[in-house]
Amino acid sequence: MNETSLSLLNRLRHSPESESWNRLVDLYAPLIRTWLRKYDVQESDAEDLVQEVLLAVSKDVASFQHQGRPGAFRAWLKGILVNRLRNFWRTRDRRHETDGRDNMEQRLAELESPTSELTRLWNNEHDRYVLRELLKLAKPHFAENTWMAFDRVALKGESPRDVAADLNISLNAVVTAKSRVLRRLRQEADGLVDSYSGFMADS
Repeated sequence: MNETSLSLLNRLRHSPESESWNRLVDLYAPLIRTWLRKYDVQESDAEDLVQEVLLAVSKDVASFQHQGRPGAFRAWLKGILVNRLRNFWRTRDRRHETDGRDNMEQRLAELESPTSELTRLWNNEHDRYVLRELLKLAKPHFAENTWMAFDRVALKGESPRDVAADLNISLNAVVTAKSRVLRRLRQEADGLVDSYSGFMADS
């Protein structure tokens, strides 16, 4: 239970004006921009839309309840993104064609559908991206040898014994390093990422 209470999402719900909010903005703004580009939003409009999406998250995150549902946060975020995109294109009274057939509304409906290929893509991109960014955030909190041991064993798949020999540390130190970093990543990612990558699923 302590690990869940330390998650970035829970810290944000309890202190929306804290450093946790800045971390969430830094974490999600680039991902949101990437998906805005997929929906033909020009760079001049993208920043305003990113701010609209994040403002909506800020206003409603305190009432958001994950309740253990897999993918709850990323689905909620996707819904906010779809709504802001839909409003954006409606206010401009445009119809954008894809391959001469599908207009923007159809494309947004596909992203909105929980069973569509676009939603599967969103889920996969979301989890890979968030985990990658969390790795960057976690790295400065560990000694160089600790991070190197984790990186080589958990991310690169090297033998713990080989890593211990190369770094001139004990096998137990390598195993402990991997465990410590994974614990922090799971704490940060709880509620945000539901489909952990292979290394996150390891003990």
